[in-house]
Amino acid sequence: MKKLILLLMIPFLFACTGGSESKSVTPSIEDFEYNVETFADIKILRYRVAGFENLSLQQKEMIYYLSQAALEGRDILWDQNNKYNLAIRRTLEAMYENAADKNSEEFKQLEAYLKRIWMANGIHHHYSEDKMMPEFSQEYFANAVKSLDASLLPLREGETADDLIATLSPILFDPTVMSKKTNQAAGMDLITTSANNYYEGVTQKEVENFYAKMKDPNDPRPISYGLNSKLVKENGQVVEKVYKIGGMYSAALERVVGWLEKAANIAENEGQKDIINSLISYYKTGNLRTFDEFNIKWVQDSISQIDFVNGFTETYGDPLGMKASWESLINFKDLEATKRTEIISSRAQWFEDYSPIDNRFKKEEVKGVSAKVITAAMLGGDCYPATPIGINLPNANWIRAQYGSKSVTIQNITEAYNQSSMGSGFNEEFMWSDVEREYAKRYGALTNNLHVDMHECLGHGSGKLLPGVDPDALKAYGSPIEESRADLFGLYYIGDPKMVEFGLLPDHEAYKAQYYQYLMNGFMTQLTRIQPGKDIEQAHMRNRQLIANWVFEHGQKDKIVELKEKDGKHYVVINDYERLRGLFGDLLAEVQRIKSTGDFAAACNLVEKYAVKVNQDIHKEVLERYAKLNIAPYSGFVNPVYTLVTDKKGNVKDVKISYDENYIQQHLRYSKEYSVLPTYN
Repeated sequence: MKKLILLLMIPFLFACTGGSESKSVTPSIEDFEYNVETFADIKILRYRVAGFENLSLQQKEMIYYLSQAALEGRDILWDQNNKYNLAIRRTLEAMYENAADKNSEEFKQLEAYLKRIWMANGIHHHYSEDKMMPEFSQEYFANAVKSLDASLLPLREGETADDLIATLSPILFDPTVMSKKTNQAAGMDLITTSANNYYEGVTQKEVENFYAKMKDPNDPRPISYGLNSKLVKENGQVVEKVYKIGGMYSAALERVVGWLEKAANIAENEGQKDIINSLISYYKTGNLRTFDEFNIKWVQDSISQIDFVNGFTETYGDPLGMKASWESLINFKDLEATKRTEIISSRAQWFEDYSPIDNRFKKEEVKGVSAKVITAAMLGGDCYPATPIGINLPNANWIRAQYGSKSVTIQNITEAYNQSSMGSGFNEEFMWSDVEREYAKRYGALTNNLHVDMHECLGHGSGKLLPGVDPDALKAYGSPIEESRADLFGLYYIGDPKMVEFGLLPDHEAYKAQYYQYLMNGFMTQLTRIQPGKDIEQAHMRNRQLIANWVFEHGQKDKIVELKEKDGKHYVVINDYERLRGLFGDLLAEVQRIKSTGDFAAACNLVEKYAVKVNQDIHKEVLERYAKLNIAPYSGFVNPVYTLVTDKKGNVKDVKISYDENYIQQHLRYSKEYSVLPTYN
């Protein structure tokens, strides 16, 4: 069976375009078209892959193969997000491409809904995680499905169109069915009330008991239990279905591995080849010890210019913070911009030593902290269409302590955000005065990038757990506490005069731009992403509101930070930036104590008190003011398209890059070329 599968893969592995050698040139910032389209609450952008033309042919070819591997995992994420996502997407895409009347109002509503679920990789909003309801009618859905040839529908053996309609209709149209992808509400069974596909037929207590029996509290190198599996109940027993070749998601992982093998054959160096082969071994076995071995090798590679993330990585989608979504990011080092992060990483021990946390929680020796600025070449899985602007990996605390961590700031993504938002009127609407607007204009882009550098490079890599503390002790509160810790580390140090001495900031006024924008966002403007009456669920949003609300409360008495009213509108006002820095340091000390000691009760209190509930009056005002600006609060991306250029003998002569594919074209193509999983998994 393996030989048959590999033979079937050959057309994909060698897909290319014949022709003569051609050299792609990246358009300038001024000539590049960043904006693709806007719909609902979403703006779709393009990103420039500047410098691609300067890579060697070997490096370009490697990016091509790694990019194909990144795209092959797309359906894994869709299925992880909800068991019925693939059935829904395949059905709706068949309706869309074969509709008889593409001018009707309901067809337009179908198109709008498809665009939204493509952005979210499923039926739940990518940020709020609430189920998105279609505007087309249930009758339209049923009639359209019945009109299609059965061969176009994702039918199981013996299933009819009517059966498919009966299965999918309540999931699509009943707001009470699978309403929340990842439930974080306190006092509820977070597993049975979440609609993701990491668990099936089990309760939160059963999950916690299952993994508690596995863990050895005395293991100095604990594996990331449950990271790459679905937990289900079969014949009354709780069992894991491991993601691996020959296991769950095998069909997609075989394709991923096929491309990785080609990339390994043209790796930049033997160390990089070994890293890729370790990842391949992990996919073949599903062994989490092998995954740790891969991460140790990966984090120590600071030589290769081409780098990648590929696999089951981040655990934000699991309410218990154990199971990881599939993601990929292919990139290469921005050599000039990386000089900034090298300054930071080379002084990692200084930052650790002078951190305002208790000495018990500091690392005596900071190891292997490396940081770089990268150019994203391809986004995949949980990094697509929405993507982070910075990453710090690996996540295992013991690997960080013994081998260090690797941090990246994705410069071409922040470039796209900045270029697409110019002239929006946002600063004029929400900043207190021209003083704050001038800070933002002069220093905003620089301090935003520096804060990301500090967050990823040092924040996540700082501090340590006390001996015997379970890395999962904070449970559902672990993610917002960890993100708060990293943000606070960056905020505290960006205001240190040493930043000017180190050459990271031009003067000691610059940090004020980041302080103001951070509090304005955490206290007010990020609320544009929340529906009226809803609590905050997403970990990064919780962490930002936690910090803003905490410093507002603790700085209110001395008027360090205030909320002032002018012309009927509220604004954040910072009266004392130096004392605000002191508040950031105080909160960092407490958050690090919670993390280091595994203080679940304190984590629960901090998050529930400051991070979850929304000030409804401020929320209403912010939404009204924001609506007048006609700005979409979320952004996603379309990827560039890479094409192999070969001679008549099939030898690769170049790799061309183009930015012509639009949002609809890209998703429909991906669904045809990178979709080999069964409809239900």
